[in-house]
Amino acid sequence: MKILVTAAGRAIGAEICRTLTNEGHEVIATARDVRLLEDLNVAERMELDVTNEASIDKVVEHVGRIDVLVNNAALGGSGPLETFPFDHLRAMFETNTLGALKLIQKFIPSWREQRSGVIINISSVQGRVSSPLSGAYAATKYALEALSEALHYELGHFGIRTVLIEPGFTAPGMKPVEGIPQPAAYAELYEQWEGNDDRLTGENGRPGPEIVAQAVAKAITDPKTPLRVPVGDDANLILSVRSQMNDEDFESTMRATLGLTW
Repeated sequence: MKILVTAAGRAIGAEICRTLTNEGHEVIATARDVRLLEDLNVAERMELDVTNEASIDKVVEHVGRIDVLVNNAALGGSGPLETFPFDHLRAMFETNTLGALKLIQKFIPSWREQRSGVIINISSVQGRVSSPLSGAYAATKYALEALSEALHYELGHFGIRTVLIEPGFTAPGMKPVEGIPQPAAYAELYEQWEGNDDRLTGENGRPGPEIVAQAVAKAITDPKTPLRVPVGDDANLILSVRSQMNDEDFESTMRATLGLTW
């Protein structure tokens, strides 16, 4: 299959490219900085900024027909919503949510005609469960989940599949974002929340990006893949517990598990 992967320069994106290439697919790796792609053994490497319409159009015109789109581009950022900068929040939505939809829109017409195509959107456990200090990031992933669910219903009629991959904590984690305020009033919350991944992932720590890549590879080739695919023990645990509890019970369980008194 011919597969386009966004944000292929680091961690999850790079591992997706390596796994798909090893399985015999024709992979087009893209990133805002094409130099990050130099070590990838893929069919093609291209510069792509998913927030830039001209950049998107250039890539789409060049690659022509593809079978699978893997939307992995994401911009992080954590901090209390009271002081979260709106310019960075907008940038997060442009990358994490709207950039994915822009690319999808470009390929839908040809997929409708051929009655096939696969959309893989890399979401997060935080696309279904928000948490302190991660409200901005979770909002972008909640929105991506909403768009993906609608696409699932709208495009399935045409033979186009949509899959949400929902990783939990995955090494090495997202690149830290500087410049987001950390007000002193929230110092205790930061202290309590720091290291919560250790309590959820256990003594072995975060799994590597290969578990996400393997989930993507399976979703591409297995037509029975459901709309949502949690990835990682922590994601499966959190989402399973959340689905069985009301808001109050889930909050109580979360606080007890993580030692959160804030």
